[in-house]
Amino acid sequence: MRLVQLTHPDYGRRVAVVEEPDLRVILTFDSIFSLAKSAIQQQQSLIQLIGDSLSSQTIRYEQVYIGQSEWQLLPAADHPQDARFCMLSGTGLTHKASAENRQKMHDTASQKELTDSMKMYLSGVEGGQPAAGQVGVQPEWFYKGNGRVLKAHNETLLVPNYGMDGGEEPELAAVYINDDQGVPCRIGFATANEFSDHVMEKMNYLYLAPSKIRTCSLGPELVLTADLPQFSGRVAVLRAGEIRWEKSIHTGKSHRTHSLENLEYHHFKYENHRIPWDMHIHFLGADAFSFGENISLIDGDEMLVSWEGMGRPLRNLIRYDQSQERPIEVKSLY
Repeated sequence: MRLVQLTHPDYGRRVAVVEEPDLRVILTFDSIFSLAKSAIQQQQSLIQLIGDSLSSQTIRYEQVYIGQSEWQLLPAADHPQDARFCMLSGTGLTHKASAENRQKMHDTASQKELTDSMKMYLSGVEGGQPAAGQVGVQPEWFYKGNGRVLKAHNETLLVPNYGMDGGEEPELAAVYINDDQGVPCRIGFATANEFSDHVMEKMNYLYLAPSKIRTCSLGPELVLTADLPQFSGRVAVLRAGEIRWEKSIHTGKSHRTHSLENLEYHHFKYENHRIPWDMHIHFLGADAFSFGENISLIDGDEMLVSWEGMGRPLRNLIRYDQSQERPIEVKSLY
């Protein structure tokens, strides 16, 4: 089942089921968050609750998707009341191509020694898929920000004035909500563009943390599905309507060094990640990105990410903030 979140200037927020070529509006619930919370409280499955809540109202999907409707797509999941209660995070070095790109970024003069990034990738190869009931090796983990940095399909991703670059990272993201006891509940998966500053990261791998705190995108659809063995897809960068770069991509449990269960354990093992009714969006790693092939994105470039079985492609433009970076005045209270 595929879901979208929408908003309208007169009618506000809605959730709808994708029934190509239409969207069928769900009654009562105005967000994925409220839908998931109700399913937990009523002890129902999401699919059962949605089936009981469908309306007769439909919206033509194509006009919404291309941005020619008063209805606008929202991120495929968010926290509708307060973005501070939605944590965005991710796991890197889960795919061979990303590890090889990191190795190129930070290789030694001899080009024979393994970087710390490659060592971490190989540790995942060795111990990232433990037997059921066992704890595997800890993966790399990074913080993206809270829900305020999350953008929707057709929205622009920003390179801030203190940034050095912006580049697409085509991924799947898993979406979770903690129940009233703090138990994490997986809602589904969505196409994602994790979007990072690779030039900053290349300067020194210790700059990985600030290079990740950027806008990113999720959607257009949230898919209620299991972690399949393989998802195949495509990533492309368009410039002035022409393809500048494109590549096939792969993910899923047979393509990641870490099982989903191991990634989930190492994210939710922290007590402060299990606060009741918080939402979590966790990026699961990229198989390829244009920066690894010496492509630099410029203002106005278009980024496309698509995965088979995950609904329509995710599209975002990139914009560079050209204003001058200035110090922020911090007020003293003493």
